[in-house]
Amino acid sequence: MYVLENPVLQRELLVNLRTVRAFFLLFFYQALLATLVYFAWPQDTRLDLTSNPAAARNLVDLFFIGQYVLASLMAPSFAGGAITGEKERKTYELLLSSPLRPAAIVAGKLIASLTHLAVLIFASLPIVMLCLPLGGVSFYEVLAAYLGLIVSVITFGMISIACSSYFHRTAAALVVSYLLILPLALSGVLLWRWLSDVGALRLLLTVTVLPSAGAAICIFLFVNTCTRLLYPPDVGSEGREVVDLEQEACEAVGLVIQRDQFPDRLFAPARRDFLLPDGANPVYDKEMRNEIFSQGTLMLRVVIQVSMVLAIPLMAFCLFIWPQYAPWYLSYVLVFNMLVGPVFSAGTVTSERERQTLDLLLTTPITPWQILWGKLIAGLRVSSVLTMFLLWPVLLACLMIDSYWTNIPAVGGYLCIVLLSCLTTAVIALFCSVLFQKTSISLMTSYLVIAVLFCAPVAARFFAEGFFPDHEATPYVIRAGLTSPFAATFAIPLDVGITADAIQPTLAGDLPLVAGFGVFTAGLNLALLSAMIWLFNVRWRVSQ
Repeated sequence: MYVLENPVLQRELLVNLRTVRAFFLLFFYQALLATLVYFAWPQDTRLDLTSNPAAARNLVDLFFIGQYVLASLMAPSFAGGAITGEKERKTYELLLSSPLRPAAIVAGKLIASLTHLAVLIFASLPIVMLCLPLGGVSFYEVLAAYLGLIVSVITFGMISIACSSYFHRTAAALVVSYLLILPLALSGVLLWRWLSDVGALRLLLTVTVLPSAGAAICIFLFVNTCTRLLYPPDVGSEGREVVDLEQEACEAVGLVIQRDQFPDRLFAPARRDFLLPDGANPVYDKEMRNEIFSQGTLMLRVVIQVSMVLAIPLMAFCLFIWPQYAPWYLSYVLVFNMLVGPVFSAGTVTSERERQTLDLLLTTPITPWQILWGKLIAGLRVSSVLTMFLLWPVLLACLMIDSYWTNIPAVGGYLCIVLLSCLTTAVIALFCSVLFQKTSISLMTSYLVIAVLFCAPVAARFFAEGFFPDHEATPYVIRAGLTSPFAATFAIPLDVGITADAIQPTLAGDLPLVAGFGVFTAGLNLALLSAMIWLFNVRWRVSQ
């Protein structure tokens, strides 16, 4: 009943593995890894395999790190909607009323969600076997790396399933899953790199500590999720479409959002008890006061608390103890915005389609521009305010640390980059919401486009400078970073002091790259806004 005769598992496997997406995902995954190995292959004419060549070892490490990052990012996309999808399709209560035990449901959802990812991982074995004859790593290290990869993917999948049981929408489950998984994935990458010179210790930790920790997390979350399905609080008379925020605030544990007080009212305005003023945008008012928080504030409260907990040690080390690492803290802020920004904008138009209210909205006298800017500003307001909560330590550091007194223009540049990134993530998510029919597809496409624009240039630069530093194409790869706020952040020249007596030399800056990022971002946002207005006027309603 749990595996061989599990109807949930059989149904999910048939639906997931028979799609066109499964074929193309397998093809592009293998093509990406093969391309990575092909270009990183040692270029030496002769290799001395008896001297444990560093180039071969770096190639294998890069292969596993790349595969680990890709698998970590894809795990929530497969498992994050496992249970919320049932809620959105109105089949959740029907599933719970079936003879299946909660453990069979959770196990079926987990196995089905990770089966396709397991196919991708094992399909990469022929590629990594080509690297073994180069030396640098042993066969046992490869097996340990795959063991760590499989344990990590199962753990991340279980985290996503647990998040999916707590929320009503896939978007909320995905953002919380990514917020919990990314720090774990980043810690795994850093540990793997730091222990690269201590192969025996890395092998021991991978086969002992990692499986034990992963098993403990999976067992705890599995039992918790099964208990939640056995005594579900979100079905029957309690399974309301709209949550009473006042009652939720009274029952909430931990952070409580008070919509009539500062700073909560910046992103969660209080309910309006008066008529809408003349000339106000009804779309914006509906989005801010009803739509965004109609499913409650659980996701918002979890995001705020987790982000603040992670920001405290980063803030202490990167801003106050070692100010020269301030760009790393800004990178954390940008990653947070990448996760949160699309959530509040990717479903603004698709939700109208899913509720079948888009046609009704288009027949009103509200112009396409009013519809678009109302939905854009509503989502941008929430995501930007949440992002700004993480920026106040930068301003505090400027007042407390004298090293920043000569870097006020750099801090201003950081703020501009973050604000432009907030706008870009919101516009891209809104554009995807206009194009697609379902919120889940719109959100995942938004994440994919943003990751390619923001992270791919940085990864390409790291790859080019690490393996082809003297190649003639490397400068062009560096210039391609104008699409990435991360590259622009590290390109701002910074003059900071480690101590009062020893001033660190000015970090090398690249102001043309920063200016190129600003121009590219402004042009991209204008182009997407123009395309959305054109689509509304031509594709969905008659031009006036």
